[in-house]
Amino acid sequence: MTAANAFAPDPRQNRIIRFWLLGVAVLVFAMVVVGGATRLTDSGLSITEWKPVTGALPPLTEAQWADEFARYRASPQYEAVNRGMSLADFQFIYWWEWGHRFLGRLTGAAMLLPWLVFVARGWMSARLAAGTFAIGLLMALQGFVGWIMVASGLRPGMVAVAPLKLMFHLTLACLIFALLVWTALRLAPERPREPASDKVRYGAIAVLGVLSAQIALGALVAGNRAGMRFNDWPLMDGALVPPLNVLFDRPTVLESFIDSLALVQFNHRLVAYGLVALALWHLLAARGTAYAKGAAVLFGLIAAQAVIGIVTLVLVVPLWAGLLHQGFAVIVLGHALAHVHALVRAPRAGREPLGRPVPAE
Repeated sequence: MTAANAFAPDPRQNRIIRFWLLGVAVLVFAMVVVGGATRLTDSGLSITEWKPVTGALPPLTEAQWADEFARYRASPQYEAVNRGMSLADFQFIYWWEWGHRFLGRLTGAAMLLPWLVFVARGWMSARLAAGTFAIGLLMALQGFVGWIMVASGLRPGMVAVAPLKLMFHLTLACLIFALLVWTALRLAPERPREPASDKVRYGAIAVLGVLSAQIALGALVAGNRAGMRFNDWPLMDGALVPPLNVLFDRPTVLESFIDSLALVQFNHRLVAYGLVALALWHLLAARGTAYAKGAAVLFGLIAAQAVIGIVTLVLVVPLWAGLLHQGFAVIVLGHALAHVHALVRAPRAGREPLGRPVPAE
């Protein structure tokens, strides 16, 4: 039995399940982008209650809007940041947060309902059913984490979500996206692959690992609003390396790595340079192989993301640039996953193939 057939025996069923998983991945991508918008518009704390079922309906009458606005006016963020805002201004931030939560509910339903149908019809093996169910559990966890984030920002003295919680929230979203894409790739039609050397294979895995770390560091930058500061490039406030007392301006070193505006941005810059260099090295290592095109596209996407990041920084994070930077990171992640998948499924160069075709990416 082949690797793909271990999931589902019918090619048509495989294709439908694969499109389902990729469709849910697209919804997760939309969640990441809309989540970025809620952060950039300071909308994340506009809904002060967590009602997974009844909260799906927004306020529909003037009285309901007045009640919702009254609850927000009792929050620390309103008192410290938005005191005196109009109902229309509140509705603007409310709709962003409601849209983010609605997308979450839609994504959960898009994952659960087809899964129930596929299992009932016997389209999925026990292995595939268990794996996709686990992804669904991660989605449920993500919703709970989202509420924990909001609750942390509603505590006395808080006016925003804690950066570490935001990093975990975004990282978990990217993990869910990655698992959906990877599972879909494993269900693709099988065909023979060209052998790949360990150098090329492990180089691609290294790029994927550093890219994942860079996304997490970007979440710390976003959570601290560090992109609103040090808006020159390639220098930071006129220096190649900011003074240590600027980088480590928190009581402890650990706190500085999490909360220092200078250090979180400096780390994000350094890892970006390293990622571009690593992707270039991988491109050169893959020259003349069947995987050169994938490596070239990966390098191009990473270089483009670096340029978008610089533009976003220099322009002091306008909404369109911030959303482009965050959304494009997920696109880069998707291609990196496909590229790594192709390489890890390929036979090793210099060794005899294992005697079976392997799934296409």
